Amino acid sequence: MSLGISIMIKKPMKKKPGVFSFMNPLSEEIWMCIIFAYVGVSVVLFLVSRFSPQEWKYEEHFMGPNASNDFSLYNSLWFSLGAFMQQGCDICPRSISGRIVGSVWWFFTLIIISSYTANLAAFLTVERMVTPINSADDLAKQTEVEYGTLMYSSTQEFFRRSKITVYARMWEFMNSRKHVFVQSYEEGIRRVRESKGKYAFLIESTKNDYINERQPCDTMKVGRNLDAKGYGVATPLGSNIR
Repeated sequence: MSLGISIMIKKPMKKKPGVFSFMNPLSEEIWMCIIFAYVGVSVVLFLVSRFSPQEWKYEEHFMGPNASNDFSLYNSLWFSLGAFMQQGCDICPRSISGRIVGSVWWFFTLIIISSYTANLAAFLTVERMVTPINSADDLAKQTEVEYGTLMYSSTQEFFRRSKITVYARMWEFMNSRKHVFVQSYEEGIRRVRESKGKYAFLIESTKNDYINERQPCDTMKVGRNLDAKGYGVATPLGSNIR
């Protein structure tokens, strides 16, 4: 059996999906690049259609021939948006250059939509629990979350005597804030539960595991054990209970 000093913190609340959680599968940088690409492709398609004779339609009118082009700036934006949403559009490029621009944009949107769809389900179905503290090093590097031990305990003595940089820094923090020490395990566990994540209790790992499995199950153990020790049961030579 192995045990050591462990960190008990309040179990964080599950993070509920927000209004804009549908944007989580892609980073902010990618979303910005998509917007710039959308505007850029629309402008390029508009310019290509302006200079390509195949995009112009000539119709006879009583006042003379009338030339028209389907790809105005608004229609170019609408075509690019329809392609991105995989819904299509009533108009399509007739010129080779316009079709090349449209094909590149369709291929780009196919890759983006496929990647987005593959990641969206995981982001919406998995409720991630964010733990601000994951190790003793995390505790030592910050001051927002206080931490303490049982007064006059072996755990307190371990930190007081430790020469390891991280543990010595933690002792300096605790020793400068005497209120972080508690008089009993019950007081320390109660402070963890009532602190709203602002207090961590340094406690023996076996006690930590025991409390975490008991109602109301609102505490948890994080990080590896500190000052780990191993224990065994001695039996007579040749004993049947080995």
